[in-house]
Amino acid sequence: MLVVLTAGLLLSLFSAAIGIGVSVRIPLTQANITLAGSVGKKEKAPDALPQYVHGKLGGNQNFVNGSQSLTIWVAEGTVIFVVGQQEGAPLVDLHLEAR
Repeated sequence: MLVVLTAGLLLSLFSAAIGIGVSVRIPLTQANITLAGSVGKKEKAPDALPQYVHGKLGGNQNFVNGSQSLTIWVAEGTVIFVVGQQEGAPLVDLHLEAR
């Protein structure tokens, strides 16, 4: 909550969002384990997540999908943990993005 209240509102002033995520392929499968998060302007925060979890926020199409979002006025923070097949996910990925 404190991150959304401080960093989220500050980034919202500049109409920006930042995202970070890490993903690792589960050996001998087509599934990945991904943990990602973003914070910033409400309209841009979900788009700062890695492309391979885009659209999975709040979804139920994976073995495990734990996602959470917190909105405070114009700022939003999102966190997603996914275990399952993720189209376009590489073997190992560290995702950093600023929008």
